[in-house]
Parts: sequence; structure tokens; C-alpha cells
Amino acid sequence: MNDLTTIERRGMAAISTPDGRMLIVAADQRNGMKAAVKDAPQGSDAITREELAEVKADLVRGLGNHAPAILLDPEVALPAIVDEGVLARDTALVVGLDASGFETVDGLRYTRFVPGATPRRARELGADVAKMLWYTRPDRQDADSRVAQDIRDLVAECEAEGLLLIVELLTYQLEGESDEEYAAAFPRLVAEGARLAVECGAKVLKLQYPGSAEACDAVTDAAAGVPWAVLSAGVDHETFVGQVATAVAHGAAGAMAGRSLWKDSLSYSADTRRELLAERALPRLRELAEAVAGERI
Repeated sequence: MNDLTTIERRGMAAISTPDGRMLIVAADQRNGMKAAVKDAPQGSDAITREELAEVKADLVRGLGNHAPAILLDPEVALPAIVDEGVLARDTALVVGLDASGFETVDGLRYTRFVPGATPRRARELGADVAKMLWYTRPDRQDADSRVAQDIRDLVAECEAEGLLLIVELLTYQLEGESDEEYAAAFPRLVAEGARLAVECGAKVLKLQYPGSAEACDAVTDAAAGVPWAVLSAGVDHETFVGQVATAVAHGAAGAMAGRSLWKDSLSYSADTRRELLAERALPRLRELAEAVAGERI
């Protein structure tokens, strides 16, 4: 296990429920969130930065402020969400450092930082915790790979800044790899990605659901005491609650949910959006909290 510093322990407490389970609303999406606003007059592609910022502000008010923490981006949401008093004083702020999309080099995917995003800048934006996404194929990448060095470097930079870093990992299908081959490899890729990140110093992990209770056991073993949370990956709410319940029963430390909570609650109309967040998304958050607490086995 990679031990937390004292200040990192405070960050971990800030993103957790009173019984110590992580529960974070993910709202750092940009293009994905625009796509969820299906009733925009000129189509979701025509939504301006300012309009998306209003959507995010309502999402914070109606959903994020009811969770221990919310994950936001430094491109659209911040610093206005903090400066304008939208974020509740008891809701921790996780700042995502990764830009949308990825580049491909020799068949492997690599994420990029949001321009100007650093641990210091995250602190200036009010972050309690930072998050960075990496794509991994641990069958093609080892401790000497570019992605491994990138993880080591950012873990060290965040620790020097006094900022806990959540390491998010996404595995993916390679060009030429069949659906059957990838499906068979997927649980092992999630577990071995976790193992690689922990070897590189990761102290908190955000991972895909590996597919089964047995696979969750393997991830927990690979994480070697480092807490890991399940990401929703766009699945429907009922499916995700079941995944979280299984994962928590087999070693996961919580959940970080985005689209499964709010993807059908983001209307272009502010009044409709706020109504849907209250009547549809917020009850889902409460159900997810029960799964995180181990009450929905």
C-alpha cells in the first residue's frame, strides 16, 4: 500500500462519506455533457461554453451539493462554480486535469493535460483533490513505459503540492483485436492496470467495473491496499448500482458516477433541468449512496 501523507488523508476524508466510502459525482465532461442535452434548439453541438457552464452550475446545485464531492473541469466549470458561491461549503472539489480525447502513438492511446492544468493551478481553483485519466494496456506497457513514468511524475508533483491525486485508468480495445479477444482479456487488463499504477505510486484509483465478483477480488488484490472506486462508464443507473454493490462487497472503496446519474436529466430549459435533477437524478444518488454503504447487496 502507498501510504497517504497527513494532508492527503484530509483530502481522502473530504471525498468520502462519514463511514469512509468514496462517493463523487463526476461532472467534468465537456462534449459528453453537451451530447446529453438532446433538446437544444440548434442541437447539442451548438451549445456555447456559457450555456454549458450554466448546465454544470445547475448540476452542482441540484446533485453535486448532495454528495461528499464533485469532480469538475478547469475549462468550463471553474473557477466560476467556486467564485459565484455555487459549490456548497461541505462538498469537496475534485479538479480534473485531463483534456477531452486522446492521441494515438504506435497503436496506444495517450491522454493530454488541459492546457495550463497543473497541481498548483488545481489548488488555485480550490481543489481538495485532483484527478488525472490515463489509458492503459498493461499487456503492452510496463513500469518502464511512458504511461508509467507519467503516473509517477504526477503523483510526485501532487504530493509536493499537498494534493491527493486520483488516478483514473481506462483500458481499451486495440486495433485488430476482436471483440471476443478483448472481452476475454478485459478483467485481467483492469486488474493489471491497477497493479501497474500502484507500482508507480498511485494512492487512490478510479477503475472500470471488471465484470464480476471474482474479477473485483482480483482488482482488490492487485491494488494491494490502495482504495479503488468504480466509475460508471455510461451504463444505466440500475446496472451501475448493481456493479457498485458487487464491487464494494469485494473490496472496492466507493464509486464515482457521472452519466449514470444525470445523462437523462440535462434539459436546455433551466426549469426543466432543475426539475429533472430533483426528481430523477437526486433519488439515484441516494440509491448509489446505499450501494456504496453496502446496503444493496
